[in-house]
Amino acid sequence: MNAQEYSLKVKPAADCRWDAASLGEIMLRLDPGDGRIHCAREFKVWEGGGEYNVVRGLRRCFGLRTTAVTAFADNPVGRLVEDFMLQGGVDVSHVKWVPYDGIGRTVRNGLNFVERGFGCRGARSCADRGLTAVSQLKPGEIDWDGLFGREGVRWFHTGGIFAALSETTAEVAVEALKAAKRHGTVTSYDLNYRASLWKSIGGQARAQEVNREIAKYVDVMIGNEEDFTAALGIEVEGVDKNLTTLPIEGFRKMIEKAVSVYPNFKVVATTLRAVKSATVNDWSAICWYRGELKESVKRPGLEIYDRVGGGDSFASGLVYGLMEFDDAQRAVDYGAAHGALAMTTPGDTSMATKADVEKLAGGGSARVDR
Repeated sequence: MNAQEYSLKVKPAADCRWDAASLGEIMLRLDPGDGRIHCAREFKVWEGGGEYNVVRGLRRCFGLRTTAVTAFADNPVGRLVEDFMLQGGVDVSHVKWVPYDGIGRTVRNGLNFVERGFGCRGARSCADRGLTAVSQLKPGEIDWDGLFGREGVRWFHTGGIFAALSETTAEVAVEALKAAKRHGTVTSYDLNYRASLWKSIGGQARAQEVNREIAKYVDVMIGNEEDFTAALGIEVEGVDKNLTTLPIEGFRKMIEKAVSVYPNFKVVATTLRAVKSATVNDWSAICWYRGELKESVKRPGLEIYDRVGGGDSFASGLVYGLMEFDDAQRAVDYGAAHGALAMTTPGDTSMATKADVEKLAGGGSARVDR
């Protein structure tokens, strides 16, 4: 293989207004703390969304210039999520504001109730996202040539959660990816298969139809073993249903098959999570780039406070490592470290610093820093 031919070609920062942009839904997360949703009396609120979490991590942890393409109903809940975005440092100039009808008959903002798991009780979410503004996006409504052309973006990220919101969001994802490729922007996609999102619009068969089309325009494909199987139909050998066995050779074969089907993939990356309990997982990751498979530092028995968003933080660390160093080993170590750190704090989004990530990726311990 010609390594140069299969290398990512990230545009110079000086030529672009944005280092990274995302496309996806951003919801208001309501968190009952140590309790459960069905018996809570108060909730703490955060913002979160699979695609957005990646660019927020790139901004807050790694200091890059990021923007998010999304849509909100123009009411106080939408403005609250906007305020969270501003606190996270993510640009809001590409938010589409949709007039609110006063009740939510035609447009709403998404809510995501999320309880953290503990021990034998797994984490659980209950999303309330019907008729959301972003789910009603249609092709032609976003000026992609303005974003990727006149402004300039080095990296564009979207994912399978956004693609599953409606028939039209899948079309918007393809439209965006095509525009990004047209303007020389590197594209990444997190498969992020959610059975609950697909079950009323065609199930797994429809998920595979949509994601197989989207995959044609992706440079960097990210997902876990369930994602590749459910969303692309690519099986992983040797993984048991409880995710306690994760044979590396099975993942190697999965990646080789994915690349043979989609030769446009320049990078394929996946997290490896063996679930011991909701609060203890074995955690690592692998990354295929230029024909070589790199493994991250392994973290057996990783203690988890809140696992939601761990995969998104892996993606942002991976993207940062590829953008800044063009180095698969460094990228997968940054990604795995950032994902691990994100799961030590509450909420979807990362509270880690770049120094935290570099320390952990380099083999640092949890001793007190004084």
